[in-house]
Amino acid sequence: MGLLPLFTSTLLFSWTTLNAALKITKVDLSIEPSAAVYRDTNVAMRCKAEVLTFGTEALNRVYTIYKGDSVILNKTTSSSEDLLYHLPQARVSNNGKYKCKISIMGEEKASEAATLTVEGMSMPILRFNKANITEGESVTATCLAPGETGSLLFSFYDNSKEVENARVTSNELTFVPKGVGNHIIHCSYLVFVMPNSFKSQTSNTVTLTVEELSIEPVLKISPQDNVYEGDTVNITCSVSNVTKDYQAGELLLSQDTELLKSGKTSIHVNWTAHARTPMLTIKCRLYLRDVVKVVNKTISVSELFSVPTLKMSALEVFQEDEISLTCRSEKLSYDRLEGEFFIYSLEPFDYHMVHKGNGVFIGKAKTIDFNYTCTAAAKGIKKKSKVLTIHPKVPVSTPKIWVSGSAILGRKVEIFCLSDTGTPPITYTLWKANKQNQIAVVHEFNKAANFTIVINEPGRLNHYLCKASNGNRTPEQSDKLQTAVIEPMTEAYLMVVPDVDDISEGHTVILICSFLGTPPVTVRWLRDSDDLNPLKTTTTNINTTSYEFVVNKEHTDNYYCQAENRANSVESNKINLVVGMAMWKKLLIPGTIILLVSSLVMVGFILFTRSRRVRVDRTPESVWSSRKPEADPLRKGTDTVYSELQNSPHGAADHHDYGSVKYVDLNGDQQPGITQHSPKDISYSDLPMPVD
Repeated sequence: MGLLPLFTSTLLFSWTTLNAALKITKVDLSIEPSAAVYRDTNVAMRCKAEVLTFGTEALNRVYTIYKGDSVILNKTTSSSEDLLYHLPQARVSNNGKYKCKISIMGEEKASEAATLTVEGMSMPILRFNKANITEGESVTATCLAPGETGSLLFSFYDNSKEVENARVTSNELTFVPKGVGNHIIHCSYLVFVMPNSFKSQTSNTVTLTVEELSIEPVLKISPQDNVYEGDTVNITCSVSNVTKDYQAGELLLSQDTELLKSGKTSIHVNWTAHARTPMLTIKCRLYLRDVVKVVNKTISVSELFSVPTLKMSALEVFQEDEISLTCRSEKLSYDRLEGEFFIYSLEPFDYHMVHKGNGVFIGKAKTIDFNYTCTAAAKGIKKKSKVLTIHPKVPVSTPKIWVSGSAILGRKVEIFCLSDTGTPPITYTLWKANKQNQIAVVHEFNKAANFTIVINEPGRLNHYLCKASNGNRTPEQSDKLQTAVIEPMTEAYLMVVPDVDDISEGHTVILICSFLGTPPVTVRWLRDSDDLNPLKTTTTNINTTSYEFVVNKEHTDNYYCQAENRANSVESNKINLVVGMAMWKKLLIPGTIILLVSSLVMVGFILFTRSRRVRVDRTPESVWSSRKPEADPLRKGTDTVYSELQNSPHGAADHHDYGSVKYVDLNGDQQPGITQHSPKDISYSDLPMPVD
């Protein structure tokens, strides 16, 4: 064959093989003859698969059978026939859910689960290795479950009560029956098919006879009557009916929970009796194999003396106080002491205490809490008292007294009283003028007692004091209360100096604030226009104070003062302060008016004078006009002076060169024969009038 035909044939074969199984369409698991059968039935699991194939070539099929989650069969076959899984003689252990899975060429499919139920279990059979035993002997029981498979648990019962620890996976149990006589024994078993279990019927019963051991423990006590503490008691614990084949057991002799002695066949003790309880129980125990035999007797033991009591002579004691302790047993049997010494001792016996007689101890109390016990002893018997705890008290110190906050007349105030040291409880008493006022008991360290009173009297609270006590000692007394009573502010009055009607700019004003109330008093000076910012704040210890300032027109306002002490505050009356004009301004106004009027008069006068001069000047006009100006030197000089006066920057009246006046001609030459005059000697009328 050529390479090409061979290669083509190989590809065709591979394609045919890969595509032979087209689809697994259905897988069913059935149980035959039925899903519910009785024990010993032959059961078959049938797994049937429906597969769509291509071609006629047989393909390998892999079958897997599951019980629950566990694989119980895994088989590969090329047959297309159904797979059968057989369960011959089915048992309860076969109960459960089964399913089948098929896999062909990588494709797989599983069936639905099918449940198998098997009913019926075999009757258990009980057997014993012997039917008669003696007390304490063991026996072996065997419980059979014929034909049963799976996980089994066996139980054994003695007289319908399950034997302790008798549930075993083995069907054999060795145990020791408890008690003498007949024991009716039976058994049963459980088959576990997780998560369920199935219980069998009860087996046959077997009667087991247990015979009592012939040996017994024997207990002897001497004496057994009229026994007192300290007496010697002879006690014997032994075994009766001992034979040569007796295998020694163990003997235990005890008094209550106290083991006195142990042995094999016989025990003897000389025991000193005590009276811890009115009746004492003595026990003799025999342990033989798993058998315990007990015999006990009780004896009454009378007290030789009672448990002592330790007492302190005083109910309370302070540090370093003398103390006396007494140790006594209230009950004593003198007729049984027979001259024996009866001794009391103190524990611990240290340097603080001295023995002053049988059972009496004196000394000093320590500075801390301490414990004592005492012991009474006679005839070898010792009894210890209960612990006596002594709590030495710390004496109270001199108390201090004070008030909380301020003591204000007419109000409540809290008065406190405290001793810095002292063991509580401490009783504090408030006294007023040698009379008891209030009482307070304080149960805590360093806590003050407080008393509430109402202050009805001014002055000082020096009629109050307190006393402190924490025992039978004289109470400690405080100093008198040195707190001043604060009288509330009742009123405030404001006055002004000088009188408000006489105040003008530039004056010094004094505002005087008077008030009633206990100093120190804080005074604030206020005005209506800015009542949040005081003009001044001062503190005084007298009942009046003042505020001085120089006023101007801006100080016109309503003024008042506010007085405040530790109790309250009050406001005064208000004064309306109106600031008038200064005196020089008042005088300036009429002067100004007078000056103005005078100026007006002067102006009018000048105008009047000028108007008159004009009229006069015009009257001699004809005289001057008859002359020639050139020919009249006086006229010429006059014109020149007048012209100078008129042209002077100061005017005629204000000219500064008033020493002499020259008359000159128009050419500037002085005219002869003219006399010089001062300005005060020359008037305008004296001068020749100029001619127009």
